[in-house]
Amino acid sequence: MEWLNHWTHENSLWGLFLSAFISSTIAPGGSELVLAYLVRTAAHPTWQLIMMASVGNTLGALTTWQLGSWTARRFPLNSAVLDQHPHAVRWVRRFGPVALLFSWLPIIGDGLCYVAGWLRLPLFFSFAAISVGKVGRYWAMTVLIDRL
Repeated sequence: MEWLNHWTHENSLWGLFLSAFISSTIAPGGSELVLAYLVRTAAHPTWQLIMMASVGNTLGALTTWQLGSWTARRFPLNSAVLDQHPHAVRWVRRFGPVALLFSWLPIIGDGLCYVAGWLRLPLFFSFAAISVGKVGRYWAMTVLIDRL
């Protein structure tokens, strides 16, 4: 049974990464629960948990951004998809990549990333804003979990 504990410990960071990635795409996920469990068990240093969750969540958001960009190239005249996210469209048009600082928000964040890709916001600035938002989110979550 010790091999199972070792395997679980070794793969828990990748599990967090995968959970965070899936949570940040249009698929539902629960990286918060995985993060909370790993913070509570102190299986890894907090900075590693924040890093893995942030990288996974950022890459998932960039996947959603790319999906929006791909859809815009394939269906440039079809705005029916954007009509499903009128608030996201308004925010992204008004604030540009800065709106992606809020990509960590549940449900809304996915729409922001998709619309940013659709509108072809600059990838570098989109990546930077998404990253800052995701790191801030996971850092705040670990602080909150530690205090509970």
